[in-house]
Amino acid sequence: MASVSFIIPAYNEERLLGRTLSAIDAAARGLAESVELIVVDDASTDGTAAVAQAQGAQVVSVHCRHIAATRNAGAKAATGAMLVFVDADTIVSQAAVRGAIAAMRAGAAGGGCAFHFDGRLPLYGRVLAAVAVPLYRWAGLASGCFLFCTRDAFAAVGGFDETLFGAEEAAMSRALRRHGRFVILREAVTTSGRKLRAHSGREVLGTLLRLALRGPKAMRRRDSLDIWYGERRADPDADEGTR
Repeated sequence: MASVSFIIPAYNEERLLGRTLSAIDAAARGLAESVELIVVDDASTDGTAAVAQAQGAQVVSVHCRHIAATRNAGAKAATGAMLVFVDADTIVSQAAVRGAIAAMRAGAAGGGCAFHFDGRLPLYGRVLAAVAVPLYRWAGLASGCFLFCTRDAFAAVGGFDETLFGAEEAAMSRALRRHGRFVILREAVTTSGRKLRAHSGREVLGTLLRLALRGPKAMRRRDSLDIWYGERRADPDADEGTR
């Protein structure tokens, strides 16, 4: 039985998953904790599962294309008393992992950390990133790319809200804060900026505006979230080795 379970939801992440798992493995070295890696393969049609297995991760297969349900499936399979949810395109730092574990050991119900986007971003992406990072911290929300909580807190709040197809991390952050202490670490992880590179500012900002105008109900429909659930576009920076 592990003391810390890293849960990685993945859909067609063959290209990026290996680096994510390697970063978690490196960050976990030297910890006085037993660790398990759980990749939740949600209907992938590429080699995602093979990459996960090659790096020693347990693979949980689901077919729902629903991020909240996928995260919950990983938590159900996990044995750790502490859960760390990491997106498959995110590189964790040892400092963030150590900070998360220390926070939970000190009594926090859960939390998140700062985050940066990798690679070159278009102008609108740089502006969006400059706003998003401090906004998440000001609002006390964990980003979806790195959220942690104790198993007891996860169970107490009922896990991720499966009526939501997006913003599930915000709902989870608020639920955990109501349950106990919720912290946003200053330590950071690096997540992929591929969506900001692959979509135009008009597409991304237009989607965000529509979601803001429609309110929470918009997150209850997959068809309004094409940037996240639509066909994935190639990352323009992929050929240069950036994520």
